[in-house]
Amino acid sequence: MQTYRADLHIHTVLSPCGDLEMSPRNIVEQAKARNIDIIAITDHNSTLHGPVIRKLAEPLGITVIFGAEVTTREEAHCLCLFDTEAQRQKFQDYINLNLPNIPNDPKNFGYQVVVDENDEILEEIEPLLINALKVGISDIEQTVHMLGGLFIPAHIDRPRFSIISQLGFVPPDLKFDALEIFWKTNPSDILSQHSYLKNPTLIKNSDAHFIEQVGEIFTSYQMAEPTFNELTKALKGEDGRRVVGF
Repeated sequence: MQTYRADLHIHTVLSPCGDLEMSPRNIVEQAKARNIDIIAITDHNSTLHGPVIRKLAEPLGITVIFGAEVTTREEAHCLCLFDTEAQRQKFQDYINLNLPNIPNDPKNFGYQVVVDENDEILEEIEPLLINALKVGISDIEQTVHMLGGLFIPAHIDRPRFSIISQLGFVPPDLKFDALEIFWKTNPSDILSQHSYLKNPTLIKNSDAHFIEQVGEIFTSYQMAEPTFNELTKALKGEDGRRVVGF
């Protein structure tokens, strides 16, 4: 077993709130400089930048997980993570089906561009990606798990766009794989405030919107290798794999 560093919450220039320096190439270079072994690309309601970043990262020995930070109908942010291209495409179809067709206003929200490995713009996404999907958190969780992905409510202790800020609690029947907490949060504090949570797996990530934030906050995992399957086991504490700490 070895210890691997993972930052599972990174935005790119595709997210309207992402800085223009958050290009695929810059993200990969920053992750390498920070000695991050695994990154997840989690733009708002889009998985489109995952493949190009995986293409750039693999030669450098960095594992890239496909994903999206989905906004549920309740306006709670959740990380939805996947291993394969087939899973990514199916979940992107699900997002496209449920994202309201409200045009983005770049002047107010920022540009939403898909770029290639040379930072050349391929297309601009028209629907505003930060809107809430038409489906609720339970439907999204079930869809993610049906596709074989990981479902992680994001920054659950933040005062906006978190499961606790929107619902007041974490539903007891919600089958999450981990809970992400804010980087400043003491885990014992969140557990004492919400004592109904029985020994959940807690992780921290950068939620990077600016290039200097990539890999600044990460979680360490004890695993046999830096793969999606090993990460899944670590989150569950199976076969000697585990979350080591922040």
